[in-house]
Amino acid sequence: MPYPPHPGGALARSLRGTGQLFSLGLDTIRLTFRRPFQWREFIEQFWFVASVSILPAALVAIPFGAVIALQLGTLTVQLGAQSFTGAASVLAVIQQASPIVTALMIAGAGGAAICADLGARTIREEIDAMKVLGVSPIHRLVVPRVLASMLVAVLLNGMVSVVGVAGGYFFNVVVQGGTPGAYLASFSALAQLPDLYVGELKALIFGFIAGVVACFRGLNPPPGAKGVGDAVNQSVVITFLLTFFVNFAMTTLYLQVIPPKGT
Repeated sequence: MPYPPHPGGALARSLRGTGQLFSLGLDTIRLTFRRPFQWREFIEQFWFVASVSILPAALVAIPFGAVIALQLGTLTVQLGAQSFTGAASVLAVIQQASPIVTALMIAGAGGAAICADLGARTIREEIDAMKVLGVSPIHRLVVPRVLASMLVAVLLNGMVSVVGVAGGYFFNVVVQGGTPGAYLASFSALAQLPDLYVGELKALIFGFIAGVVACFRGLNPPPGAKGVGDAVNQSVVITFLLTFFVNFAMTTLYLQVIPPKGT
């Protein structure tokens, strides 16, 4: 009669996987400075991740900015503070919506493809062959993909911010009948450069998380061809969870360290 599964088995596997994920992230940072750097792989991955992420991110940014502008516009009218609609909507897009949209697109489009590629190489035993030949898979494959995801995330965040702000301006001024001068004046009165810096920093960190998680699941897929599909799904879900947790921590720290303008 087989023994029942150990009650701590699942927890132990989860803790072991978490440790391996953090170990891969640290190894990626350490091997980034090892020479020679894989420029060709980096450029190819950058172009691929950017090509599959730009259009979906732009299309998602428009309704994000519109919903934020419409909701905040309605709320500020009810409170009698319509002149602050511009600042509230723009800051919400730059600090929160834009990095989140960027992370979701990087993880859902680029990260899924990276995970599937590495997962297919793993089940074909190409990764084991590289190790036998003395080639580090992390230095050769993981580092260029993670850096490409980070660079695309930073650039994509700027584009999403512009599209989101433009969409919010259009819906607030044209649809809700707001005043263009008040919209821009409130933004310039309450916004500050650290608001833009923290958005770009979030995008950089979210790109790193998406790249590391995608590579980790691609290098450690369950057995079989079905395991690659499961690994892709797991990488997207794990990236989403980590992104929201890190975003909460960074937002809390930012609001404690950087005082709001005018206070």
